[in-house]
Amino acid sequence: MRALWTPWKRTLASLALATGLAAALAPAAGAQTLRFGLMEDPDALDPTLARTFSGRMVFAALCDKLVDIDAKLNIVPQLATSWAWSDDQKSLTLKIRDGVLFQDGEKLDAEAVKFNLERHLKMQGSQRRGEISAIDTVEVVDPLTVKINLKTPFAPLLAQFTDRAGMMVSPKAAQALGEKFATAPVCAGPFKFVERVAQDRIVVEAFDKYWNKDNIFLKRIEFKVIPDTTVRLTNLRSGQLDLLERLAPTDLPQVQGDSKLKVGNAYELGYQTLLINLSKDNPLAKNAKVREALELSLDREALNQVVYNGEFLPGNQWVSPKNPNYVAEFPIPKRDVAKAKALLKEAGVTGPIPVNFTIFSDNLSQQSAQVIQAMAKEAGFDLKIQATDFGTALNLADSGGYDLMLYNWSGRPDPDGNTYNFLASKAPLNYPRYNSEKADAALIAERQTNDPAARKAAWKDLAANVLTDRPLIYLFHRKLLWAYSTKLTGFGDYPDGLVRFTGLKLN
Repeated sequence: MRALWTPWKRTLASLALATGLAAALAPAAGAQTLRFGLMEDPDALDPTLARTFSGRMVFAALCDKLVDIDAKLNIVPQLATSWAWSDDQKSLTLKIRDGVLFQDGEKLDAEAVKFNLERHLKMQGSQRRGEISAIDTVEVVDPLTVKINLKTPFAPLLAQFTDRAGMMVSPKAAQALGEKFATAPVCAGPFKFVERVAQDRIVVEAFDKYWNKDNIFLKRIEFKVIPDTTVRLTNLRSGQLDLLERLAPTDLPQVQGDSKLKVGNAYELGYQTLLINLSKDNPLAKNAKVREALELSLDREALNQVVYNGEFLPGNQWVSPKNPNYVAEFPIPKRDVAKAKALLKEAGVTGPIPVNFTIFSDNLSQQSAQVIQAMAKEAGFDLKIQATDFGTALNLADSGGYDLMLYNWSGRPDPDGNTYNFLASKAPLNYPRYNSEKADAALIAERQTNDPAARKAAWKDLAANVLTDRPLIYLFHRKLLWAYSTKLTGFGDYPDGLVRFTGLKLN
């Protein structure tokens, strides 16, 4: 296998060299200005509407959540200081932290929490609705106590509040700005919004009335949008950046050998996958045997070695093989080109099968797509790579304007956050347009119980259907890599792949 893929290594090396020009970035605005290199320009800076991983990086500075996770995935207090479930598991009571202000000076209280949860549920275009759809009503018990009543028991609720469903925005600002809220977001986090220049930068400054301001040492953060991994690293090494996310695995040895840089890493909670648009009128969409043939044409480990320097973790499910919720009865299938060709013959399909293959325009995605294209060709597929910017790709996913798409999901602490919104019929992120009564039943079952054994049984039922129907093909669980200057202290590795700005200092 090593000899077979050596030519691709040479091709990818030349691609990397071709993109190795440094971006000209402005010098630091001050000793405590953190310059943070992002891979993509985030989408809407509104927790209710947002759906990008890069956006979550910015929200970590702007918007605190009801609860957070620690480095070991334990749920810990943030805006809520404590919580309690009712005996029937159908209501959750939260105590809200006293003295918290939004960045416009308004108080965060139980009424504000009620407003935010109802906004998530009712706002047009909400990406949070499916995450908390089990909520029936929200009651204000007293100024600092809110009671959330559920339609049915809902095991993932607290885990959902560790991300955007738990982020609180100022009701006053949200009502005043309406649909334009994302242009000037106001939250209850450590940094307030200053400006945004599309495809270039987002700037935030420390909020001097933040509830935990004694542990915020940075004065300003400049998020710089630099899609090319080589350019991001060049800027870090030249001192134009202090921190970057999603370091290319092939660049890891270079960073490890630089005494002025450090590395942070954690396997993501999510996955990299191939989305398949089942609404299309083509063999891939219409026949599960064709989709199985595509999967059997792929060698995940070879792809991992060639493009990702062996740093990623191959997988075939919504959680990694290391996760206790991984369904061991469905192991990662090995590459089998002969079987793939036989399946296409059984399906009555004659190759080469043309498939439009949409990818993000960053160089790692393009390198990965080229290797996938070469592998699939041997089985009878003609993948036509179409690279586009991140926002356009998401719009194509929304509208159904794609055949096959290479897609990354950053993941959530509870497996429900990796499955329901993507696989439940009519869920907001069901980009494959998958519709299965059996899969829906399994998803409902895992949500409505806190019994680990019952949830494990539901995951097995879900796997039996999804891994047979293949509305998507799971490929990897990425090792999230950060590179940063030794001048930055207080950095910690978190499994959700997000930076915590509390405690960070530039020396």
